[in-house]
Amino acid sequence: MSNSNHFPPVNAPSSDRAESEPEPPFLSVHTTVVLLAAVVIGIVVGCLTALAGTPVAAAVVAGMAAAGAGIPVLRSLIR
Repeated sequence: MSNSNHFPPVNAPSSDRAESEPEPPFLSVHTTVVLLAAVVIGIVVGCLTALAGTPVAAAVVAGMAAAGAGIPVLRSLIR
């Protein structure tokens, strides 16, 4: 009896690929933490501005301005 389930051979990883260094991440951990903290600050400021009774568009602009203004400050604080 012959085995009717033939699978294609699996290629073993080449030695060059195994020895090469992994690709660096798209963003560093520092950049990711700074941007994430700025987004959180922007959301908090936007929500508080909207709850204060201002129009939603003005609250969005306030949140974006707070996030943008927070990036340089957070960049210097987080090291």
